[in-house]
Amino acid sequence: MEVSEEALAQMFAMLTPHLDERRKRLLAGAQARALGRGGIAAVARASGMSRSTVQSGVREVNEGAEPSGRVRRPGAGRPRLIDKDPDLLLELDDLVSPEARGDPMSPLLWTAKSTYQLADALAGKGFTVSPNTVGDLLANMGYSLQGTSRQKEGRQHVDRDAQFAYINSTAGSFLAAGEPVISVDTKKKELVGEYSNAGKEYQPKAEPVRTLVHDFIDPDMGKAIPYGVYDMGANEGWVSVGEDADTASFAVATIKRWWEQMGRPRYPEATKLLVCADSGGSNGYRLRAWKVELAKLAKETGLEITVCHFPPGTSKWNKCA
Repeated sequence: MEVSEEALAQMFAMLTPHLDERRKRLLAGAQARALGRGGIAAVARASGMSRSTVQSGVREVNEGAEPSGRVRRPGAGRPRLIDKDPDLLLELDDLVSPEARGDPMSPLLWTAKSTYQLADALAGKGFTVSPNTVGDLLANMGYSLQGTSRQKEGRQHVDRDAQFAYINSTAGSFLAAGEPVISVDTKKKELVGEYSNAGKEYQPKAEPVRTLVHDFIDPDMGKAIPYGVYDMGANEGWVSVGEDADTASFAVATIKRWWEQMGRPRYPEATKLLVCADSGGSNGYRLRAWKVELAKLAKETGLEITVCHFPPGTSKWNKCA
């Protein structure tokens, strides 16, 4: 039974979109061998493959091709860029090394230059390489993409260690006596309203949530001002959110709410309270209103309130930060 080239073309058009490179080649080879003389040329015309590809398929069929997950023969495909031009890695290393970061003895390095910048620089040196390939090469060379890390401290006060030792010993003595120790801090203020943010969520296609073009503060809505209280002994936190201003009155009102709803039930026998706070803001050590409001709170609750302020520039050690 003869099969016309038109029928072959229809068969290949229907099947090849579902086949990988190897299976297409084997199908073409099997069909060409079945047609006999002139089969290779007929299959090449019907499938759109080259005669050499169909010939390779016939050869694989004749050799008894086994089922395999590979698409190409071992060693087949285009040669790697670094095999074609070994100088590519040397040039890339020269570009990256002056900007390399990290410990030179560490197996993991990172670079501040983007793959696009490096690809452009290599193109200027006569290499044809994509940004994705540059990324792969950098990974093989031991580089990774990383952000910066805040680790370099500024000038240290001669009494800095003694200051922290005092705060630590004071907090330890309070906790050992069963007295509450809290750390307080104002968190990041947020605009209230229909503002954009960096997050994403699923929505119907082409129907994003529409937000304001500009991030100007809405005078009617204001800002959300979270003020946190962290109970060190219980390892629990409390946050009050204000909408007026970050004031000493608001800060102490938050401490008062925490005491009434969480502190007093947990520490019914408490006679003292230690408050650890930053040096600035609504609980700053120079702020008279902060001291006045705390004095009022001490009188209302009957607690002897002690405040330890962290030294300037060390707010990251605040447990509530």
